[in-house]
Parts: sequence; C-alpha cells; structure tokens
Amino acid sequence: MDYWLAEARGGQETGVMKRFAATHWTVNFPRPVMACVVTIGADAPDSGQGLRVDAVFHGSGDLAGLIWEAEDKWSHPLLAYETARDFRGCVLRFRWRSGGIRPLDETHGPTLTIEGRDAAGVPRAWYVRLWNYAQGAPEDAEIVLDFGDLVGGYQWPEAADPVWAGDIDRMFISLVPPDYDAGDTPFVAAVEGWAELTDIRCDGVGSVLAVGDVMVPEHGLSMATGYDDAFNQTPERIVAAIHALGYRGDINHYVGMSHYFRLERAGEEGLYVSLAVGVLNAPCAAWHRDLARRAKAMGFGVIWSLSYELLDAHCWGDWKQRAENGDPALTGWEPPSTLLSPAHEGAMAYLRAVAGAFVGLALDEGLAVKFQVGEPWWWVMPADGRICLYDEAARVALGGSPVSIADVRGALSGAQTALLDAAGVVLAASTAALCAHVKGVAPGAVTHLLAYLPTILDPLAPEAKRANMPVGWAAPAFDVLQLEDYDWVTQGRSNLTVRGIAEATARLGYRQEDQHYLAGFVLLPEQAAQWRDIAGAAKAAVARGTAATFIWALPQVARDGFTLFNMDGEDGVQAFDDMLFPLAIGREASLAPAFSTQIVESPSGHERRSSDWADARLSFDAGPGIRSEADIAALIAFFRARRGAARGFRFTDPYDDRSCAMGEMPGPLDQRLGIGDGVTSGFALHRHYGSGDQAQARRITRPVAGSVRVAVDGVEMVGGWSHAGLGVIAFDVAPAAGAVLTAGFRFDVPVRFAEDRLEINRTTFAAGEAPSVPLVEIRE
Repeated sequence: MDYWLAEARGGQETGVMKRFAATHWTVNFPRPVMACVVTIGADAPDSGQGLRVDAVFHGSGDLAGLIWEAEDKWSHPLLAYETARDFRGCVLRFRWRSGGIRPLDETHGPTLTIEGRDAAGVPRAWYVRLWNYAQGAPEDAEIVLDFGDLVGGYQWPEAADPVWAGDIDRMFISLVPPDYDAGDTPFVAAVEGWAELTDIRCDGVGSVLAVGDVMVPEHGLSMATGYDDAFNQTPERIVAAIHALGYRGDINHYVGMSHYFRLERAGEEGLYVSLAVGVLNAPCAAWHRDLARRAKAMGFGVIWSLSYELLDAHCWGDWKQRAENGDPALTGWEPPSTLLSPAHEGAMAYLRAVAGAFVGLALDEGLAVKFQVGEPWWWVMPADGRICLYDEAARVALGGSPVSIADVRGALSGAQTALLDAAGVVLAASTAALCAHVKGVAPGAVTHLLAYLPTILDPLAPEAKRANMPVGWAAPAFDVLQLEDYDWVTQGRSNLTVRGIAEATARLGYRQEDQHYLAGFVLLPEQAAQWRDIAGAAKAAVARGTAATFIWALPQVARDGFTLFNMDGEDGVQAFDDMLFPLAIGREASLAPAFSTQIVESPSGHERRSSDWADARLSFDAGPGIRSEADIAALIAFFRARRGAARGFRFTDPYDDRSCAMGEMPGPLDQRLGIGDGVTSGFALHRHYGSGDQAQARRITRPVAGSVRVAVDGVEMVGGWSHAGLGVIAFDVAPAAGAVLTAGFRFDVPVRFAEDRLEINRTTFAAGEAPSVPLVEIRE
C-alpha cells in the first residue's frame, strides 16, 4: 500500500480562496455551552457566501467565540490555506443579523477580539466593538472593518486603542446570552441564540490566500469521523476534505458522547441530559442537518453511529453501569465518559429517542438511513478486570443478587459464566430494541453493529465475550457487522487481529461481504509511525473481501498528513512531482511527436497498416535551452531531485501548451468537453487536432492551475465546477441531458527524463555544443 505523511505541500496543486471564507471559520466555547457554525447560501445571486452560528447558554458567564485563525490548524496539509498574519491591507464587510444573544449596541455585545503582536513584537490583544463599525439596527446591520484603520476600545475617542494588524494570530467574535454578566449565575432553563454573517466580502491587498487544491485519486477506502472531534468546523469543510483525500462510499459518523444532548438543571446538583424540551440541542441538530445535506451533495452516504457512552458529568447516576462496590464505569478520557446500563429502561429509552432524532435528520435530507450501534458493552475496568454488571437496574435484571466476579480475567466458575451469559442476553435485548426503534422510524434502515475486539476478545479474559459478544448478536440480528481493533494494530499484534476477526466471524456468522473494518487510530502526533501498521491492516481487510474499510479518523488524518494512494499493492499511481521543469531551460526544447504503426507489405507492394496508439507520444530534448553554467546547475539539481527517470514532472511544450492557437488566450468555447446526460458529473479535458470524424483527441491530465474555463451551451460557468485532478472537470450538479460542454485551458505535458544518466561535458559545452537532455511523455 502506498501512503505519505505530508507535512506541507511540495509542488502539489494549489488554488486560491478569499480570506474570511465562510467555510473556514470555527467555533469554540467552554462546557456546558454548545455552539456550531455552518455555511449558508447567499442572499442574492451576486452576493458572497455566509455562515450561521447557533449557540446554547446555561449561565450568566457563558460565552461562545466565532474564530478566524491566521494559521490553518485544522486542514490536512495538502488542503490548508497559507499562513498570512498581516491583515493591514484587508477590508472585511458582512451583514450581521442575530437573535437570542446580546445585541451589538449593548455592553458585552458582539466584540471582535484580536490576538497577536504590536509593531514592536510584544504580544497583546485588542477589543473592537463591532457596533462602532456598524450601520443599521443592533440585530441587523452592515459592518465594515478596515484592518488598516481599526480602533479598539468601548468608548471613542477617550478609550481609543488603535489596532496594529500586521502580526495577528487569530481573532474571534464573542457571543453571549442577553443576561450575561461575566458571573456564574445558573439559568433556570437553557437560552438559545444565533448569529448570521452573510454577504461576507474581503477586499484589498492580502485578501486572497493560496490554498491546497489537491484531489487524491479514489483508493477504495472510506472515512470514519466523529462529532466530538469535528463540532468546531463547518460540515462543508469536513465533507470536502474527505472527498479531496480520495475517500468514497459512506462516512461512518460517530455522533459522539459529549455534544449532542439537551440539558436540564436539577436543582443544586447540576445539569443532566434531558428530553424535556426536545432531543438534540439546537446547534447539534443544525450541524448534523447540514452534514447530511453536504454529504448527499458530494455523493456520500452517512452511517449514524450512536454508542452507550455519555459524558459522565451530565449522566444521571442511576443510568451508569457500576462495579460491584458501586464505582461507576468511567473511561480514561478527560473529562471522563461513562457507560449506560443496558438494563436501565430510562437510559435505553433515551438512546432510542436520540437514534430516532438523527435518523429523522437523514430522512429529512433524503439520505438512505444507515445506523450503527457503536461499541455496546458491559465495561471492564482496565486496571483490575472488574466488570460493571452491578448497577441497581442490572442487579434486578440479573436475578437480584448476581454472583460476584472480582476479576473477569482468568478462570471463572460455572455460576460466574452463567452470569456473563445472562448479561449478554440483556445487552443483546437492548441493542435489538434500539435497532427496532430505528426501523420503526425508517423501515428501510440498514443496521450495523460495531464491536471493539481488543476488549471483547481480550486474550486475558476469554469468557468476557459471553457478556460482550452475545450469541444474540448472531446474523441476522444486524445487517452489517463492523469490527475494529486499533490497539492490536498499533501494537503490532497482527496475529491477534487475524485470530479475533476469525473468532468474531465464527461466533456471529456474518459473511465477509456483510462485514466492515475500521482501521486506526493514532492518538498522539508523536505516534505517527503507527500509520504504517494501520495502512497495512486496511490493506489486509480489503484483501480478505471485507465489504467496506474505513480509516479512523479524519482529525488524526489531517493532523498527521496521512495521504493514501492505492490499496491493491500495485503501483496504481506513478511517482510524480507536480512541479514544472525549469522554465527558462525548457523554452528552447526541440520536439518529436511519434506514433506506433505496424506496417505489413505484401509481395505486390500493397500495405496493411495498423495504428497501435490512439495518440502521439511526445519526446523533447531540453538541451538547446541550456545557455549558462547556472542553467547546468539548475538542470543537475532538478535531475537529482527526480532521481533520474524515476519521477515524473510537468513540462511546458513551447509549441503547444493551450486549447487555442499559440499566442492567443484560452476561452471557454475552445475545446469539446462532452455532452451532458443528466447523470455524469465528471468530464475529462481533451485537446482536439483536426476536425470532424478524423479529429484526433489528446487527453489532457495536467492543466495549468487557474487557467481552466468552462461553458455549458455556450455560456461560461463562473462556479459550480472544479478540477478534480488529472484533467477531470467535476460539476457540482450533473449537466442536463443534451447540454454541450466546452472548455479552454493551458496545459503542461507529464514527462520524465528518458534516461537515468545525464552527460554534460564542460569542454564541448564551452565550444558551443549543446548537451542532450532527452525527455519522454508519461501516459496518465
């Protein structure tokens, strides 16, 4: 398997984006606040994209921030925007609308906090009251921020604090509830608020940022991710990244355990999950509705994953699994999560309501419903093997006085194994009820079970599977069995993987074509070397015929730059450096197009000719362009970096590098792209030579970034399409049947050095003899 841990772009495709693009804002907040940001459509055909923030507040000191960072800390390195800390030439305009939060004109109203350094390099922050730059009403205004002439401070002019915007790290707009006082007074009921920034425009020097525009070829794997790790970003950004990195099929999306719920206040005890006024909090519902919409638009399905795990701080005490001495089942995360008891009807009814809410969002957006019960189990204390079967509800379900199991590891008595079998029956009944509820909401739903093998099939606890992989899960209890074993993988224990998958398959009876595999994940950045084993485990899953294999999870993939190329073990992607041959040297190159034709001549002199190639293969000699010793040095450096003939690169043909005649500018009507059929959305660029049926079509795989122009029925499209890589133009919506598609572009030729040896003689070069530097075109 081929993969790469990319630290930064090194010649890959780049594009441009506007600073302050709606897709790349994030949110952050302290618990128990909840907020989300989603992109929303433009108000008018010629206006910019916008964003909406929804928030929920529970106390008088709660605050949420809408954030723009000068450094892109969330994108995969091949997709990140450039770091640009100087904002002085930028003017930001947007329309502000809000409700349920402190308005613009009040104390503690929306304030732009700018964090960076002053002109002397001293770290500091500025506080810019947005109302000072607003025209309109406190909840509906036009705001213009000129970063070259921006002043902080609440009162002007006596409290003026000029901003130096030449070295900014980040800025955020604060959103607070109407009764905010910076204190800690709890609200009796949650307060919901929202704000929208629409028609976002940034003009001036520095308003355009370079951004990665790669499109990794499809490699056969799918992506798993989770809300608790991605809530701060827009769904549009997340789905676009998954697609750009070559993942397809379904997105296995864990709805999380700490951000989806509504909360109610229980006197002095604190906040607890609640169904009193709905199921999902407003930000969560808005975010997931947008996720479903964006996934569908990009051709993805979504597997909605719900686990029995819940943030401990907000879980009702009687819902928790407990060890025999009453200790709650707590995970090792910080803050800790707990596990819901499969025997507690209130807890299980709550999960069914949550599942129904997420399924409802999928139905509303027209997505086929796919639902996963994620890692349901009776918790085993990692330190000492105590199994948490002893909460009050479990005790009742298991006979009132279940036998003691001090340590589930090792040998157990008949009574103890019988207790584990009984616990397995309770667990299987709870998952069956959950799936039945989902199918009641969506009769066509496909159900999945995710089982974490290192815990369920721990070699030190061979009897634990009685409780945590009950025979009640055997096929056809679920439609799909999903397995994960990332601890075994990252520890290099591949033998346990093989054995565990075989045991799960034998015990539950799901065919390989009814199984999924989740590979990963890498917990810490210093553990990035583990991606090698993860990639190997994913390849093995594909080889054994698993229906779908997922990489877990997107935040770690982006953090470590994990870039996957192919899964079949073959060189499906040629080694290619997406960079240009030194331009000055290449301008004087000689050209030799060649075809391959088989000619058979009869005794009478007649010929039979057979053309082996549909297109000419080009050869170049770049030697004539070498005019100085500096050129020779540049050539040798480039040759060594390509390792001779091993790696391809771009070469600009000095005689034919555009869709039109040389010397002219490409136009959107230059070349035929295709005819729409209402279904196909991707069309490959071609350069045609000749006319009519005899025209020869040349496939263009390396268009020059930013040069492509596209038209439909003679009308140029300024949006609604993108270059998906290797010369494929991908339309957001499949062109209508019969639509005539055309394109114009500049292009380079993918080539390599023809030989692994480069001969340059100083004597002959000084005498005026040009060296030979043969290049040959690569078929892509």
